[in-house]
Amino acid sequence: MTTPRLQLSHITKRYPSVVANSDVSLAVLPGETHAVLGENGAGKSTLMKIIYGSVKPDEGSVLWNGQPVHVRNPQEARALGISMVFQHFSLFDTLTVAENVWLGLDKGLSLAQVTQSITAKAAEYGLDIDPRRHVHTLSVGEMQRVEIIRALLTNPKLLILDEPTSVLTPQAVEKLFVVLKKLASEGCSILYISHKLHEIRELCNACTVLRGGKVTGVCNPQDESNASLSKMMIGAEPPALEHQDRKAGDVVLQVNGLKLPREDQFGVDIDGVSFEVRAGEVVGIAGVSGNGQQELLLALSGEDQRATASSINVFGQGVGRMGPAPRRAMGVHFVPEERLGRGAVPTLGLAHNLMLTRNDAIRAGGWIDTKALDAQARSIITKFNVKAGGPHAAAKSLSGGNLQKFIVGREIDANPKLLIVSQPTWGVDVGAAAQIRGELLALRDEGCAVLVVSEELEELFEVCDRLHVIAKGRLSPSVDRRDATVTQIGEWMSGLWDAQPVESAA
Repeated sequence: MTTPRLQLSHITKRYPSVVANSDVSLAVLPGETHAVLGENGAGKSTLMKIIYGSVKPDEGSVLWNGQPVHVRNPQEARALGISMVFQHFSLFDTLTVAENVWLGLDKGLSLAQVTQSITAKAAEYGLDIDPRRHVHTLSVGEMQRVEIIRALLTNPKLLILDEPTSVLTPQAVEKLFVVLKKLASEGCSILYISHKLHEIRELCNACTVLRGGKVTGVCNPQDESNASLSKMMIGAEPPALEHQDRKAGDVVLQVNGLKLPREDQFGVDIDGVSFEVRAGEVVGIAGVSGNGQQELLLALSGEDQRATASSINVFGQGVGRMGPAPRRAMGVHFVPEERLGRGAVPTLGLAHNLMLTRNDAIRAGGWIDTKALDAQARSIITKFNVKAGGPHAAAKSLSGGNLQKFIVGREIDANPKLLIVSQPTWGVDVGAAAQIRGELLALRDEGCAVLVVSEELEELFEVCDRLHVIAKGRLSPSVDRRDATVTQIGEWMSGLWDAQPVESAA
């Protein structure tokens, strides 16, 4: 029998309000790609943090190559050969990409050597990034690329990946899988967390399923179907979406020749973007992260007010110079891709985070009706099945997927006339993703105009009526969902579309 590279025995981790892991045992062999599958809040991230040394278990033991170890911190984990790519990134905003990567590497290397290594690895794996950029200028997708490159530069014996493909094109995912399969063939063990069941079935040859912090199943995912994996994970198959075609109504959002120069040297110029979203339709914008999505969304939300008034119109009124508050008064609501920091204040409770975009519980004279606020938060928690310790639970205490459900629920509950959503189901389990997508379609059916910006093509094909692609600050013509293919959209993500004017496609 081959000695496992990593063996966990009876791991338990308790927090004041929840048992994150309960009697979890797991073994990973050399060269094995092992999936850890579970819904949001199942305990996956806590278990990975225990392996990586950033969380200490209350009970249980860890064996590394058959020898007991006590990994007290990530530095000791890296010394053993364990690297991890977190779903919530551990990067310093004020440092450059190269400086962030340098922090976790051998101090015998110079910054220039690390910069050169980053460029080489990025080219090898198709993860385009400039090592000189400061992290605060990066999109979420670009930050994820930095984390992946940083992990690969350590030449790990065990590589932990938490949702690594959420910001990659289908072609880039294929290339990453080639790299991961090569790493596994060379003896590297991989722990792989993803809510994309088809990825797990293609890449992984072992799987441990968690539900409520406990192991509920072990299988070879290549012998399973998406439906059977879903049932093991959430106890049932996710509900099928009913996407019925319907005629769109009047134009709600119209963008006319939007041009915005980049605000920093690493940004993207918005170059003559034009499109429209009508009442009762969902329009999607696909693209590889860092191609102008961030700049476009800032202009649409009102955080960037440099656009001419007439270049962004809502119900025929030029709003290019308006801030977020007057746009919300017109019925425009926005879900940003950054959950913590823009979507929610980490240290505030969920109820108080409602007031970032809602004023329902504010009474005359500025008084806050705390009972009404708590009731509103509880309603959203219940409706969207958010796993939290109540309306006063701090935003940072929720798993990424549960916080996403709350933020999306907050904006949907406001009955918007135009909802702009970035990465609606990033890092969300299949059951919750189906629910969020179903809610977006329900909004559409009620007459709301919905704009979805996402790197997840499966998501866009499920919920959108029409699709655009953004590449290098330019927007493709629109294509009807029924006429589009994954291959076509994947090619367009590289900027390869016909020189057809957007107006004729719209």
